[in-house]
Amino acid sequence: MSRIAIVSAMHQELRALLPALDKHQSATFAGRTFHIGTMEGQPVVMTLSGIGKVAAATTATLLLQEIDVQRIVFTGAAGGLGPGVRVGDVVVARELLQHDMDASPLFPRFEVPLTGRSRFPTDPDLSAALASAALHCLQHAAERIGETHLADFGIDSPLLHQGLVVSGDRFVATAAESEALRAALPDALAVEMEGAALAQVCADFGRPFAVIRTVSDRADDSAHVDFNRFIVDVASVYTREILATWMSGAVE
Repeated sequence: MSRIAIVSAMHQELRALLPALDKHQSATFAGRTFHIGTMEGQPVVMTLSGIGKVAAATTATLLLQEIDVQRIVFTGAAGGLGPGVRVGDVVVARELLQHDMDASPLFPRFEVPLTGRSRFPTDPDLSAALASAALHCLQHAAERIGETHLADFGIDSPLLHQGLVVSGDRFVATAAESEALRAALPDALAVEMEGAALAQVCADFGRPFAVIRTVSDRADDSAHVDFNRFIVDVASVYTREILATWMSGAVE
């Protein structure tokens, strides 16, 4: 059975996932601890990537070379960009793009030099399975997270979105920045700091991957408000429940 990597950008998410890991062993490469075991009977490795594109690319390369995982799922939070993408919603990426990649005039803006492309597609089957699990969990968000926690963050009837997610080495936290991204990339649903780097590495290795993000803010001037509490009370719970639902085969 092929091993699945579950990669978290933040400590809080990894801490929420580790109790679900059975037959736990660990290995260390390049200063990173890889937690190896099973979840819902499936072989997995969980690890912390750290924040940013270089950290994500290094982690993905180690997973593929040193541990030989066959699939990678990246989890975490993101800022909402698209219309109707609200705090508490979940975005499953279908494409990833580096919004801060600009080697013009040598190459078109956003294109990764020498690859001929700017958008890197996720694995369709893996993404569809995670989307089904996410939709199931969102339909039961109140009982899994608690109505009080949802109300604290203004979350009501959270939705699932699928499409373009953009990445860059900058925490987008002003209305001006998010408006500029929407103008340049009108189909972008969300912005984060790691996914497109993971996508480029997985494309180089020819390995399937998926990226699933909980929307923590609208990537504007309120983006810093209660961010850490949101990760603990909402995003980490979503991630744990979605992955468990997917791995258990509870939904098709």
